[in-house]
Amino acid sequence: MKKLILLGFGLIQTIAYSQTQDLASLASGKNVGMNALFDTKDNLYGYVSIYSYGKTDNKKQKFEYVILDKNLNPVANKEFEAGLLVSNYFGYVDFKGQIILQPSDINYLQAFSKDAAAPVSMVIDPKTNTVKPKVYYDYQEDGTFKEISQPKTFKEERKENRAEKKEKGYNYVSAVGEIKEGGYLALEYNDYGKYINKNSLIKFDDNKKEIWRYSYNTNGDKKVFSDLTILEKDENRIYGILRKVNDDDKTFSLLVIDMKTGKELSNKPITGLSPETIYNIDALSGIDNDKTFDDKVVLLGRNYISKENRGFARFMLDKNSYNVDLKTISYKPDLSNYIPKLSADGGVENGYYLQTKDAYFMSDGSVGILSEKFKPAGQYNAPKTTDLVYINTDKDFKVKDVQVFEKEKSKWVNSDYLFSQYLNDGKDVVFFFRDYQKDQVTKEKKWNLFINTIIDGKFKQEVVPISEKDNYVVTPYVAKEGYILLREFNEKEKFNKIRLERLNY
Repeated sequence: MKKLILLGFGLIQTIAYSQTQDLASLASGKNVGMNALFDTKDNLYGYVSIYSYGKTDNKKQKFEYVILDKNLNPVANKEFEAGLLVSNYFGYVDFKGQIILQPSDINYLQAFSKDAAAPVSMVIDPKTNTVKPKVYYDYQEDGTFKEISQPKTFKEERKENRAEKKEKGYNYVSAVGEIKEGGYLALEYNDYGKYINKNSLIKFDDNKKEIWRYSYNTNGDKKVFSDLTILEKDENRIYGILRKVNDDDKTFSLLVIDMKTGKELSNKPITGLSPETIYNIDALSGIDNDKTFDDKVVLLGRNYISKENRGFARFMLDKNSYNVDLKTISYKPDLSNYIPKLSADGGVENGYYLQTKDAYFMSDGSVGILSEKFKPAGQYNAPKTTDLVYINTDKDFKVKDVQVFEKEKSKWVNSDYLFSQYLNDGKDVVFFFRDYQKDQVTKEKKWNLFINTIIDGKFKQEVVPISEKDNYVVTPYVAKEGYILLREFNEKEKFNKIRLERLNY
């Protein structure tokens, strides 16, 4: 699901009353956080609310989780203990349907103490309402498979790494995890500091017995090496980009590996875009920049020309033919006709530039790109944001139209964009942002919430007045389709309520 950026402000006009829940009454501990939960298909599962009870002794503290369904009904809760490094948790649903509580807001100052170890995630089984620390797996250089319930301390890790490096000249590095296709998948390599080599991708069965091994970058050094970026996997295949580097010469290929045997099914060259564009195609400003369909994988990245950002690139992989379709959009001239004063590097007026906030992928290969005009903080200037810009493309990644949502300048914030979700089984989109505007009647400045839908390619916008009310802070959250969740909070009065409101679109 799309990443959420939660901003505090109060509501003075609701949309339509639906259902409420008092978070303060669900547990006696202090509420330290809440987030939405999504299943592996990006459908809303519900919410998890975390409560802290403070220290139980010098090494432990107590938390409680409360699970709410998507209609805000509490369905499970339990207390659990954790170490002192973590002060909050972020929840997500894994491919088994378990709820994983991942440590967040970690106190890194305590990490330097002699007995501090990395905090582990907690695993909730919703069927039995049981919670236990997540078990991690370690694949070792001698071929053994080891379960880890308690990580080594940071001090122990550093000491062992230094001793291994001194003895062998490198550190053996591996990462292994259970996969939804069955069994386990591991990555391993030797780390020499300035380069790595002897990379392998290894598949194990459910009993942790090695089935196959795909090796690459066997003799890599600082100038000649290869690396693999995995884009997608399913029960039949693993898809990735294999990069080969020989000093300044870089080549790329689409590598397809049989999930059951580890054999190469395809190794087709990828050409037509700059090396920087292809190498960075899987990352875009920290947003969710890809989507997998039954027959294809679509990614959105930057288009680099001479190592400079010049627009966007779409990478579309046909999962059956293994063909790759590469398309680009340039800031100039493709977008400059729609966006006044847009420069070739994405800059707009007065030091602002287009900062990509979200991307929406449709089954025909078309992509929607949402950006916001942003000016970073300077030595004497606060960060600022203004208009939002929605770029709508067709199935061939050509610009169909561009919507500019004019917005007042906001200072000391990195974004007025909130969040988004797909509608109608992924065919349409709704996204939310806020704006601090002058009321036409009272002439006072107040916040407005903008609800923007793109249904059948057509834009529609609804504006809901919002502002501070009675010292309560209201935070919008994503909700089930057709709704928004509003959290009203006042710590002093221990008021902490959430409610679902129906959207009018």
